[in-house]
Amino acid sequence: MIKEFKNFIMTGNVIDLAVGVILGAAIGAVVNGFVADIAMPFIGHFTGGVDFSELKYVLDEAVIGTDGAIVTPENAIKFGSWINTIIQLIAVGFVLFLIVKVYNKTKKAVEAAPAGPSEIDLLTEIRDALKK
Repeated sequence: MIKEFKNFIMTGNVIDLAVGVILGAAIGAVVNGFVADIAMPFIGHFTGGVDFSELKYVLDEAVIGTDGAIVTPENAIKFGSWINTIIQLIAVGFVLFLIVKVYNKTKKAVEAAPAGPSEIDLLTEIRDALKK
């Protein structure tokens, strides 16, 4: 059983999956950092510094006791956080789109390299050389 498990773990698919998950997490951190630290402040600049996360519709106000402690917390629909999430989704999607677009361009550039003669051409040349 241990030998079968070792064979399973050492197959290429499991290793490839592990590498993909680790790289995906790393790329996710880079994209999230870009969105949080670069894109969102830029968007905030053009929206007049509006912080959408503070937008909410209060259903029930918080009840504060005589000692200043909150007896009942506020009950509110926080639609501003949802708007922030949508903006972040669009920003992350756009950044991933750009990454894939650049990757596809580099992939096409590698594929566009001249291939040289095909196997049929080489075999034809060998046949002709042997006839002579």
